[in-house]
Amino acid sequence: MLRSVILAAARSARVERLVETAPLSREVVRRFVAGTDTSDALRVTRELADAGLAVTLDNLGEDTVTPEQAQATREEYERLLAVLAEAQLTPMAEVSVKLSALGQRFDEKLAYDHARAICVAASAAGTTVTLDMEDHTTTDSTLETLTRLREEFPATGAVLQAYLRRTEDDCRALAVAGSRVRLCKGAYKEPETVAYQSPLDVDLAYVRCMNILMSGPGYPMLATHDPRLVAIGEDRAKWFERSADSFEFQMLYGVRDVEQRRLVEQGYLVRTYVPYGTEWYGYMMRRLAERPANVALFLRALTSRS
Repeated sequence: MLRSVILAAARSARVERLVETAPLSREVVRRFVAGTDTSDALRVTRELADAGLAVTLDNLGEDTVTPEQAQATREEYERLLAVLAEAQLTPMAEVSVKLSALGQRFDEKLAYDHARAICVAASAAGTTVTLDMEDHTTTDSTLETLTRLREEFPATGAVLQAYLRRTEDDCRALAVAGSRVRLCKGAYKEPETVAYQSPLDVDLAYVRCMNILMSGPGYPMLATHDPRLVAIGEDRAKWFERSADSFEFQMLYGVRDVEQRRLVEQGYLVRTYVPYGTEWYGYMMRRLAERPANVALFLRALTSRS
């Protein structure tokens, strides 16, 4: 029921205007979205880098339906990478890219061409690209694009979602030398046939996937805010004798800020996922709709810096 209400609100221009003007809504946006343009992304990246945090930047916009929109997304990433390089921030900052924003849903070749152009720009800037993962219907296409991109750009990062039943096998396939893999729980509403449904089963799947990645020769990126999973990640780093530069933790911008800094103080690399762009309203509503428990997560983050 809550998910249906949120999705209905996401399609309402009237609700969007109310959200844009409400004081609490503006605070939510400021906490979890860097801003609307490249300068905002640059400002927040500099602030986080000064605090010892690495960054991955996501230019918002998943509902690309025309080649013109896909081209505009590519150009924004190229512009972003250029300004990051000029500001000498690329040692600490990379970009995350959704293939759907580059036209994947209507032209996979076009999406690949745009993704390759962004990889070229990232390489020139001295940094990397991670391909975000979306709902399960795009998993095979995204991994195929990843394989092609890695032929030229082997540091291109993958994202795997632990709640998908297939992900343990995908972890084994990608846990190879030089392979950057972000492991997250997964946030889309998926059928039971392809995804675990209970929180316990998802957590157990996450730990199994973590064990595969942390015991292999690749570069795991543990994306979670769950204190238990963070603690297990710290334990596995010791168990598998991983050096501080052989894996990282990742968390969302505005969530568990104190924990992010604690991990940095402990000597771990922590990368903050920073969204920005004019499509912030759709982004926020989709995040809430995909996992209504995020409502409580965001409200806790607003009232606590832990």
